Amino acid sequence: MNPRKKVDLKLIIIGALGVGKTSLLHRYVHKTFYEDYQTTLGASILSKIIVLDDTTLKLQIWDTGGQERFRSMVSTFYKGSDGCVLAFDVTDLESFEALETWRGDVLAKTIPMEQSYPMVVLGNKIDLAERQVPQEVAQGWCKEKDIPYFEVSAKNDINVVQAFEMLASRALSRYRSILESYLTDSIKLSPEDQPKSRCC
Repeated sequence: MNPRKKVDLKLIIIGALGVGKTSLLHRYVHKTFYEDYQTTLGASILSKIIVLDDTTLKLQIWDTGGQERFRSMVSTFYKGSDGCVLAFDVTDLESFEALETWRGDVLAKTIPMEQSYPMVVLGNKIDLAERQVPQEVAQGWCKEKDIPYFEVSAKNDINVVQAFEMLASRALSRYRSILESYLTDSIKLSPEDQPKSRCC
């Protein structure tokens, strides 16, 4: 692939209210952390340009609201996305248990529905002492679903860049394979199953 060619990828970050989605995104994009963020209503979008595998990627990352009342509206943002960050708070067991629902929502809304849709799971707030979700439990859930898992801290900048870049890498691989399959399919000049018409 031409390194001068830019690839635009749409990524989404989802999870329950208060797990630190906005903090994670600001840590990754702006390298900043604030103690107080306002609740995200609907979605906000941040962009970041990175170079991965000799390809310039423009990541458009959608930060979505985690409140239950926004769930149906937020799910409309999944369409056309190339990958997803599923976030939970390691000090909040309910946010971990909600991952199954969030994952199901995304898979149901991404068209075509496919298991190869790139995802990563982030267990945020590992800097806090009152942990409710053991690392082994989160790793077990992710291993069962074949999703990479990262223990992260937006506050202390632990594993945030690595997690987003792994997702970007997987999204780029999927983008390339879809493009390759599209180009291969469009090159076939005459379908094999169609009878050839004869003249006269």
